[in-house]
Amino acid sequence: MKRFLYIAVALLLQSLIINHQSSIKAQPSSDPREAAMRKLIQSTVMINQFYVDTVNFDRQVEDAITGMLSKLDPHSTYTNAKDTKKMNEPLQGNFDGIGVQFNMLEDTLVVIQPVAKGPSEKVGILAGDRIVHVNDTAIAGVKMSREDIMGRLRGPRGTKVKLGIIRRGIKDELTFIVTRDKIPVTSVDASYMIRPGVGLIRFSNFSATTHNELKEALQTLKKQGMESLILDLQGNGGGYLGTAAEIASEFLGRNEMIVYTRGRGGVNMGEYRSNGSGLFTKERLIVLVDEQSASAAEILAGAIQDHDRGTIIGRRTFGKGLVQRPIELDDGSMIRLTIARYYTPSGRCIQKPYEKGDAKSYARDVIDRYNRGELTNADSIHFPDSLRYTTLKKGRTVYGGGGIMPDIFVPLDTTRFTRLYRELSARSYINNASLQYMDENRKSLKKKYPDFNVFNAQFTIPQSVLDKILAEAEKKDKLKAKDDEELQHTLANMRLILKGLVARDLWDLSEYFQIIYEEDPVVMKAVEVFTQ
Repeated sequence: MKRFLYIAVALLLQSLIINHQSSIKAQPSSDPREAAMRKLIQSTVMINQFYVDTVNFDRQVEDAITGMLSKLDPHSTYTNAKDTKKMNEPLQGNFDGIGVQFNMLEDTLVVIQPVAKGPSEKVGILAGDRIVHVNDTAIAGVKMSREDIMGRLRGPRGTKVKLGIIRRGIKDELTFIVTRDKIPVTSVDASYMIRPGVGLIRFSNFSATTHNELKEALQTLKKQGMESLILDLQGNGGGYLGTAAEIASEFLGRNEMIVYTRGRGGVNMGEYRSNGSGLFTKERLIVLVDEQSASAAEILAGAIQDHDRGTIIGRRTFGKGLVQRPIELDDGSMIRLTIARYYTPSGRCIQKPYEKGDAKSYARDVIDRYNRGELTNADSIHFPDSLRYTTLKKGRTVYGGGGIMPDIFVPLDTTRFTRLYRELSARSYINNASLQYMDENRKSLKKKYPDFNVFNAQFTIPQSVLDKILAEAEKKDKLKAKDDEELQHTLANMRLILKGLVARDLWDLSEYFQIIYEEDPVVMKAVEVFTQ
């Protein structure tokens, strides 16, 4: 009855007159949009009332919304309340929880690090602890999904959760009562001096806190003597437009165009300009991008390139230049509806071509680029003269047509990771070996390597760890190298990534990137440009 009352109210609000006995009849309307709306509502009511099987009305409405959006561009989407909350958390800069970084080792949650000054650290939870019970419910050894476990650990700020913990060296299970709190989500993954005078900052998205995080990183590195900066946007999928504009202002002069938008019929939807108070407006700058750099990352890279402010290095970016307006619905769900397109200062449209309703081909675009050789050979990338633009200060040629083409192209190294290495990584052999090694050696490693620089110079992963990985993989999945060349290449990759994972667990992500970036072709190209 409640459903039909809701429908009746909706119909009343639409000024529709519906009489239904065995069928529904409506007053004719001169407005075709009203007639179409009437048709949709009538169909929904009739299906719900008369279909032979029980219909999930909420699911039916969601399917209708999803169906309508699927005929538009690839970035107009619908998310239910649960998915909307999960999607927004990384961009909001915080969530409510217990404050631990964790990973799964053999169906058991292992604490990698408690968040500094977070609720778990305050009650004494340590790195290496295994959380086996949450409010007396077993979460270890029961094949519970990672999402399910996170759902049990998270909850409203101020609520309490009882954790049962197994700690190495202690026989009995320990119990901790943790009061959930706001847990910060940082987007700056790495910030360090990669060479004398050269700093590197990497961030993973453009969230509500990214600008402040970036300013803090810039100030810290400048105190350490940074005169040149590598800004790493590889794999950065974007985020808030306003954050992209704030960050661009740190590198541009006063009142310089960052991005502008055009809506239906070419109507001006707004523009963003730099405010002139940036921390790094004159020093040398390189921006790193790849085929996964999208949206806000492309706005930033495009502004830097068009103003000849820095050098863009890497591969052509994703090409996501459509502006979505988030429309929150009453139940917490959300429609993200495309209302405009982004344009760089020189007038280039960032959005790559697409066919309405063909999301499948759009999703395959990066694979198609690879198959055409665009990720491995710059000569395979062709731009028509109609998409030619010039930069604003030096008059250099740049191209539109989707994405940002770098000034210096670095091909994807398809030989860097062997088939065996990719198999070992995909099946979690390498990650699990790292967790187990840290579980057994955490205390001795912290004692031996209190300083990261000493660790970086002296530590190598024991050969016994590598041998165990290879033996287990061959026994369980019949994985082995086809020849000695593949084996040696695989071992070199494993040593590098395992050293990085150990550094991450002892310190943080920044130390992880300090290790693995010494073998990253795009990063090393930037270092070469700065040190020539």
